[in-house]
Amino acid sequence: MACIEILSPLPGTFYRRANPQSPEYKREGDQVAVGDVIGLVEVMKSFNQVQADTAGVLQSFLVENEDTVEAGQALAVIEA
Repeated sequence: MACIEILSPLPGTFYRRANPQSPEYKREGDQVAVGDVIGLVEVMKSFNQVQADTAGVLQSFLVENEDTVEAGQALAVIEA
């Protein structure tokens, strides 16, 4: 099995849920399909979806909810 990192498309703030009352998009251990949303990156009040580009199991998040992230920074690891 290969481990694939999901990278941030933009610099900004990473969110694991759509809003504080919503469940997380994905949790560690969840199955992930290509195109599944694992979180959002917010830049100047614009929210951009972070999608998985490979299928597998979400092994771990490498950043916490509401952490500041850089473009190209690894956000999560999927075991394909």
